[in-house]
Amino acid sequence: MKKKLLLVAVILMVTGIASAQKDDFAEKLFANYSTFKEEAITKRRIKHDNILSLLEDLKSEKNIQIQKVGESIEGRSLHLVSLGEGDTDVFLWSQMHGDESTATMAIFDILNFFNSDDYKAEKEEMLQNSRIHFLPMLNPDGAEEFTRRNALGIDVNRDALRLQSPEAKTLKRIRDSLDADFGFNLHDQSKYYNAERTEKPATISFLAPAYNYEKEINEVRGNAMKVIVRMNEVLQQFAPGQVGRYNDDFEPRAFGDNIQKWGTSTILIESGGYPGDPEKQEIRKLNFVSILSALKAIATEDYKTEEISDYENIPNNDRMLFDLKLLGLSYDLNGQSYVLDLGVNLSENDLEDNSEFYYSGRIVDQGDLSTSYGYKQIDASGMHLELGKVFPNKINSEKELQEIDAGKILEEGYAYVRVDTSLLDKKFSDSPLNLVSEDFEVNKNLQPGKDANFFLYENGEVEYAVINGFLVDPKKAESEIKNTLIYK
Repeated sequence: MKKKLLLVAVILMVTGIASAQKDDFAEKLFANYSTFKEEAITKRRIKHDNILSLLEDLKSEKNIQIQKVGESIEGRSLHLVSLGEGDTDVFLWSQMHGDESTATMAIFDILNFFNSDDYKAEKEEMLQNSRIHFLPMLNPDGAEEFTRRNALGIDVNRDALRLQSPEAKTLKRIRDSLDADFGFNLHDQSKYYNAERTEKPATISFLAPAYNYEKEINEVRGNAMKVIVRMNEVLQQFAPGQVGRYNDDFEPRAFGDNIQKWGTSTILIESGGYPGDPEKQEIRKLNFVSILSALKAIATEDYKTEEISDYENIPNNDRMLFDLKLLGLSYDLNGQSYVLDLGVNLSENDLEDNSEFYYSGRIVDQGDLSTSYGYKQIDASGMHLELGKVFPNKINSEKELQEIDAGKILEEGYAYVRVDTSLLDKKFSDSPLNLVSEDFEVNKNLQPGKDANFFLYENGEVEYAVINGFLVDPKKAESEIKNTLIYK
């Protein structure tokens, strides 16, 4: 009996030590992330030239091998970056969709980690047991335009069977030549996904793709699930409740599903939204920590101790988030007062070379939104909504526009100001008021799809202004409104 108790104690102690080491590694990575962050990339709208210069810098590193493995339709080069000497091949590819760059940024942070003098023991273990391969920015033509599809106008992730695009051919050839044991399919998803039935955004969502319509689980897919369980455990330390699980319906044209079928344990990672993180720098950090933790678990085979059943416990992805949700406001129509919830989203609109953008706010839903959530949420019970009005005085110059008291104008319920045609030649304005032409007419009704420019009144005074989708105190509008719109 004593021997059995001693054995149990030893097992618990060893398990506890392993768990502590696992958590300690992730915690240190998170705490020391700034040491490894690639400072040449600070925004998610990156282009092929941005990564070419970084790859050029890496060529001098003796432990890293870089080879050109293909070209895009428009002739931009595709590169494979490899390191390590172990028997387990791990293949990570990013930006199959040109506007999904979060993991591309994280890949260069991870490469900085391996080039550093820190974590020598952990890196030695990882690189002796694994050979790790990165193919960053698989769709550079799409990245150039910051668009999902490639130059042919197809979704590369639906070209796994026909292999019409050179990008798809390259991905298939590299997967086959490596015969990789593990694959990481790195994507971005909409920021409006949430972890099912919670207000938490699905900041990171995972999927071990199905390899057939029956969604069977063999050893290959099961190993992917176990790695995901480990990554979820790590992320719960830093973004609790903000992990989702992507729908696993089989898609016979998709690369993830087919790569799983071809024998590579495939982990899909989707980077969603995080409050106050429009450039996804915090999500980039979470990618860095969770992917490195997964690479370590694969190298040590620690993932094998995880339970597949825990994969099923990760909440499903849902899509019930708004940028702004207003609850229970009153709105008058045809002499009758109604109670409404409003959901408002901020869309990004590309500028010139697609390196920058401006926002346009729209009402996307109204009515009973009790099953939805908002990044920003206000209980507007007792508040009355009125649509924004046009300021009666015309503004004739940029100087006049800068001199007006925008806060006072907003407090009086004006969301628009008529301006001289010389001020209407841009796509957006830095003023906290929308700029309009002489013949502009305000929306008469509150409807989904319309611009979000209205005011919430309480006791006869403006409590909040919603200007181009931004909820503000009128007195703070100049600092809180990112941009307004210009109506010609």
